[in-house]
Amino acid sequence: MSGADTQDRALGALSGLALGDALGMPTQSMSRELIAARYGPIITLLDGAPDQPIAPGHPAGSITDDTEQALLLAQLLIEGAGRVDPMMFAEALELWEEDMVRRGSVDLLGPSTKRAIERLRAGESPEQAGRDGTTNGAAMRIAPVGIAVPATDPAGLLDLVVQASRVTHNTGLGLAAAAAVAAAVSAGVGGADLPDALDEAERAAEAGGRLGHWTAGGSIAARIRWARRWVRGMSRARLADAVADVIGTSVASQESVVAAFALAEGLGADPAEALRTAAGLGGDTDTMAAICGAILGARHGMAGLPADLLARVCQVNSLDLAPVVDGLLKLRTTHHSGGRHGHHEH
Repeated sequence: MSGADTQDRALGALSGLALGDALGMPTQSMSRELIAARYGPIITLLDGAPDQPIAPGHPAGSITDDTEQALLLAQLLIEGAGRVDPMMFAEALELWEEDMVRRGSVDLLGPSTKRAIERLRAGESPEQAGRDGTTNGAAMRIAPVGIAVPATDPAGLLDLVVQASRVTHNTGLGLAAAAAVAAAVSAGVGGADLPDALDEAERAAEAGGRLGHWTAGGSIAARIRWARRWVRGMSRARLADAVADVIGTSVASQESVVAAFALAEGLGADPAEALRTAAGLGGDTDTMAAICGAILGARHGMAGLPADLLARVCQVNSLDLAPVVDGLLKLRTTHHSGGRHGHHEH
């Protein structure tokens, strides 16, 4: 799909994120068995069941924290001319949660982000606040950074990932996971094919894993590399078992984020199939599908996503992603005029 231009692929990244998020909304935090019993195979957007633990009764197509926090980060990036102030970000996340509470939602800040904000309130520094954030919160909302910085500037990309993530996820695991997602999105937006984009993700995870506070856990880069090799050529059914049973679908970065890459590797030619599979796996379904959607949307552009489902998501949530994408791509172009032109950018 090399004909898709940069803007189309950037729009594909945010649209894929929102679509994956909405497909996973009704199944999040449920077991794979319960999902199958309650909904059957996930083939389209569904209402949250009355006993949905996080989004009970939410209308089909509703997005969750993954998309909302990504758009929050995008807004801060655009307003900050490509910089993210950690304290302002923490404050924006707190206000977001208060708004969610007002709307009667139980879809609130994740454990790492919550803990970090409490520490900031108690007077700890932004560097220290995220010292044990290892969950997938930074990775789920990082796609805008991948749109704003070209993959041809890996140092600049990693720098912005750290700025946007360290206040809540300042660990090797948290930063590696976020760096991997940002790099895959950035490479895709720049026109890279999927294997190259996923290779970029591994390299970024390698670099990100050396930063932040050390916490025990398998290396994100090593796990992505292993998962990609392992799932190659698997049938959809085998892949689903492999991800659910062996890679894992919890909020831990080394499970759900690696799972998203395994799905991108195994089903990358068919984004809709990849996202439906993610939504049925159990655990953190909306985040796995959102991350996978951002990566594959960046690769395939808008034509790779089911237009009817996407239109429904935009309508239900009153989403207009084009102006956000334009703002982020302005930052990417500014980056370029610094003389860093890559062979992939058109």
